[in-house]
Amino acid sequence: MTQSSEQGDVLFYEQGASWLWVLTGPASAISMLLIQMSAGYGIQLLIPTIFFVLVSSFVALQVKAARIHTSVELTPTTLREGTERISIDDIVRVYPEPTGSEAPKWQSARALGELTGVPKGRTGIGLKLTNDRTAQAWARKHQQLRQALVHLVDERIPPERTQ
Repeated sequence: MTQSSEQGDVLFYEQGASWLWVLTGPASAISMLLIQMSAGYGIQLLIPTIFFVLVSSFVALQVKAARIHTSVELTPTTLREGTERISIDDIVRVYPEPTGSEAPKWQSARALGELTGVPKGRTGIGLKLTNDRTAQAWARKHQQLRQALVHLVDERIPPERTQ
């Protein structure tokens, strides 16, 4: 999936959350209306309207926050995780996926973005950064992001040869 952005082609993108969740507001209003009708109260629009406004507003606020703080964008020059951007030139190595029962050290590194950890439903990807720093990138489709990151890093820094 390639899109165009101000910094070049987008190699990987996740939006964070879908606006379809806001449809829970109208669904809650219809549910309240059906409950009123089945209980014999007839159609009274005050309560369904209150549910519609409150649920829609709350969910819209949550979706907007998720689209800001849990979206991911990778271009040939930058990786954006939430509101934090790092240069691809700062990434020295992409650590392999964890195997076995022992957790690798990079899993205790800070997650990129302003959140306190890897967001729920996402999987961390270990990154070795310049100045001997370690961090975790993250995404829902982590294999695709890992593959794109490895490709970008390997283009710049050929993989080490073992002899």
